[in-house]
Amino acid sequence: MQSIAMHKEIHLHSRLTTLKILGFEGAFNLPLWVGEHQHLFEKYGLSTRFEYVKGSVDMINRMNAGEAHIALTSVDNVIAYTDGQGETADGSAPDLVAFMGGDHGFLSLVARPDVASVRELRGKTLAVDALTTGFAFVLREILQLNDIGSDEVKFDAAGGTGNRYRALVAGKHDATLVRTPFEKLAERQGFKTLASAAALFPGYLGTVGAVLESWASANREPLINFILAYREALTWIFDPRNAPACCELLRAQFPDLSDADARAVLDELVHPAHGLIVDMEIEDAGLALVSRIRDAHARTPLTRPRAPCVDRQYLGEARASTAWVPC
Repeated sequence: MQSIAMHKEIHLHSRLTTLKILGFEGAFNLPLWVGEHQHLFEKYGLSTRFEYVKGSVDMINRMNAGEAHIALTSVDNVIAYTDGQGETADGSAPDLVAFMGGDHGFLSLVARPDVASVRELRGKTLAVDALTTGFAFVLREILQLNDIGSDEVKFDAAGGTGNRYRALVAGKHDATLVRTPFEKLAERQGFKTLASAAALFPGYLGTVGAVLESWASANREPLINFILAYREALTWIFDPRNAPACCELLRAQFPDLSDADARAVLDELVHPAHGLIVDMEIEDAGLALVSRIRDAHARTPLTRPRAPCVDRQYLGEARASTAWVPC
């Protein structure tokens, strides 16, 4: 694996195409921060504007309205909205497709300090992003594995990971699923991690890159260049020589992380089995696992064949490019 040249050695384009990207708070955004810090997007003729959303409903509404180009979101959201089972006004985003794999979720179930086990969540209030999309069904699956029915807890739609974490530590909820590094931040305040989705659901597919197919087909070149820049950022992250710089970027985004916690988070990000997906593949097994969990807990069963929600053509074209960085 080759280390990426420092930005002063990279030829930057004089005219850049701006991509507006929506996402959620979490350390899994490290490839974006590396891409910006190392000027990799500029190398591929791009300027990125990254914004956090309030939650998945906000994200889908903004994508459907054409207010953003790319969403980094759970593949369950893509499945839900292409199936017409989302939580926007019409519950649908039929033009939405996943074009690259991002990660395996980095999900941890975190609870108040006085809750010692998952089984003690019976009768408690649990925060989710939205009730029927995102990682809400992973939480329901964890409860089911511990013999707790969905009607034995109260679910509260509280928005994205950062919002749920802040509501949890403020005492508004008893437990929630968070994504790294929020389990580390919660543990520093005495909260307890009760379960890890990586241990319970190996190979689960978490974040994907998603676009409206109509936009992607009309903007093939900038989308492929985004994939190439993102891939180059991933190879930089997975190079052990860049670990100190990666930890610095993580601590810059999350100042309450200790040095040891930042290193632990980075170790999770580069874990070969459940870390960031370095080849950016949308893995069929992970997709099937997400679909199985969704189908097991969806309020309304799907009565027609599942709509296609993956388009690998752009990733395939990026991989065929001479600019695809080997790892």
